[in-house]
Amino acid sequence: MSFLFHVRLKMQNSNLVQSITQQFAVTYQYTTYFTERVFGLDNPLLARCVESNWLPAKCLFVLDSGVAQARQSLLEEIERYAEAYKQQIAYKGTLVIPGGEVAKNDTGLFKQVLEAIHLKGICRHSYLIGIGGGAVLDMVGFAAAIAHRGIRHIRIPTTVLSQNDSGVGVKNSFNLFGKKNFLGTFQPPTAVINDFCFLETLSQRDWIAGIAEAIKVALIKEKTFFEEIERNADQLVKRNQQAMQAIIYRCAELHMQHIAQGGDPFERGSARPLDFGHWAAHKLESMSHYRLRHGEAVAIGMAIDCLYAHYQGFLAKPTVQRIFNLIQRLSLPLRAPEVFFKDAQGTYQVLKGIEEFREHLGGQLTITLINDIGKSFNVHEICLKTMQDSIYNLEKMEFNDPAADFLQISENSWQ
Repeated sequence: MSFLFHVRLKMQNSNLVQSITQQFAVTYQYTTYFTERVFGLDNPLLARCVESNWLPAKCLFVLDSGVAQARQSLLEEIERYAEAYKQQIAYKGTLVIPGGEVAKNDTGLFKQVLEAIHLKGICRHSYLIGIGGGAVLDMVGFAAAIAHRGIRHIRIPTTVLSQNDSGVGVKNSFNLFGKKNFLGTFQPPTAVINDFCFLETLSQRDWIAGIAEAIKVALIKEKTFFEEIERNADQLVKRNQQAMQAIIYRCAELHMQHIAQGGDPFERGSARPLDFGHWAAHKLESMSHYRLRHGEAVAIGMAIDCLYAHYQGFLAKPTVQRIFNLIQRLSLPLRAPEVFFKDAQGTYQVLKGIEEFREHLGGQLTITLINDIGKSFNVHEICLKTMQDSIYNLEKMEFNDPAADFLQISENSWQ
């Protein structure tokens, strides 16, 4: 971390007003590693990631209970690893907490993590090491960011979605007031370690759901990546590890490139291209009480926004059909019952997500759309009539017949 520091003293003689202006820059650097058997005694990667002015560094682990249940030897593996590398790691225990979105909704769980930091004497030269899916990593990262104004944090993502997207970024969060990610900070991790072996224990649903974020990145960033996903769709569904590892690596690479080179790593502005399809996705997650996985909601959100872009004249029909076909080939959903819930006035409730998204952005609405695969742009206004038509048509489309032209529904049909 490097600092540039400038102090200026200004005097305005007329009013004798003094002021001091300071400007400084902070450089962040972290690495995402790709490995297998991170807690194997012959794998020194994690021990090498632990650096401190006082070695061994105190390390507190927070483990997703779903991961612990799927790999019942994991707690012993962590303890044996810490013992084998005790010159680098002062093991302070492993706290097991429920995984899934409950980790970001339960203030009691959040307090448990903070209490463990307190009771185990975890300081700013210590490490909080999160192991689990994206929700657990989000919550643990938030705890690390606010305890002692910032504890060193290492992420070990265990799902496709967290390894290719959420776990490799700089954001952390907690849900509140029924709003996803209402609390949170931008706090880069010290390191991210993607252990591909954790993917072997995933359910088919979670294996598939994470691919939605790869489709998202491809749609907004790189056509050749989209074509790679198309070529490997069947192998991905069949749980081909090599195909999945390649998708995860490229998605993580594009995600991290955007953070570093996009010009707004901490999202001070309103543009958030990495959140393509997310205004609807976040709302659908809360509306479904998190029955929908994040990746499933993103797939639906992208479908809605692709239809909207088509009806607004931005996106060609063959391109929409191509995107929809890939989503279907991967067994991701294009719709869910919650999409079509209406309020007393007959308005789709999911549309409230647009206003909530605007509020989350800080005032100005900025929604990313695409006008071709790999080409994105931002809009600052949404035609609600067209968006309502898009949702109406999504409900009426017939997807079972591959020969059907499922865009041939009047966009003026919504009532």
